[in-house]
Amino acid sequence: MSLNTNTWNRLRYTLYLPIYDLIADRIFRKYRKRSVELLKAKPDDSILLLGAGTGLDLPYLQGYINLTAIDITPGMITKLQQRAEKLKIPVDARVMNGQQLEFEDNSFDAIVAHLILAVIPDPLTCIKEVERVLKPGGTVIVFDKFLPDGQRPTIVRRLFNQIANTLFSDINRSIGAIVSDTNLTIELNEPAALNGTFRLVRLRK
Repeated sequence: MSLNTNTWNRLRYTLYLPIYDLIADRIFRKYRKRSVELLKAKPDDSILLLGAGTGLDLPYLQGYINLTAIDITPGMITKLQQRAEKLKIPVDARVMNGQQLEFEDNSFDAIVAHLILAVIPDPLTCIKEVERVLKPGGTVIVFDKFLPDGQRPTIVRRLFNQIANTLFSDINRSIGAIVSDTNLTIELNEPAALNGTFRLVRLRK
């Protein structure tokens, strides 16, 4: 039985909060910047930051005026709001479950999904919600760790995933499998951190 539940995610990321920025910013800073560049959004586009954490993407979104950020962990949202105020970036920040988005259909021009699809308990439900709230022609940019499509995890990797999935995230998910039951199109898939273990993926509705 997996411990990867919304309740556990809220608890573990509350515990990680004091050290989260040290790990998640220093390692991934250049990929966050690259990801926002690949999104190719306009300054007045309505943009959703899904699983936004402490707002580490905000420095690369200065000049954007219609930002919404959600995360399931209240402490993360508090830090995000503090960062947004310091950077003088307007953000509608809310505590929300990424598997049950409280937005109308076709609400956003673009969605940023950094380090969420390998963490959230049900990525298939999450990506369907992303598709639902994204406007036709809208763009999703994903930065996360994925197995190459069509590759099966080794026995060692499957065993290690029992620990990894409990402590931080699933290391055996495939972006192709996640989007396969949607009408989202993968239009870019490029290697990123750790020799391509992490990928930058752009999806289009």
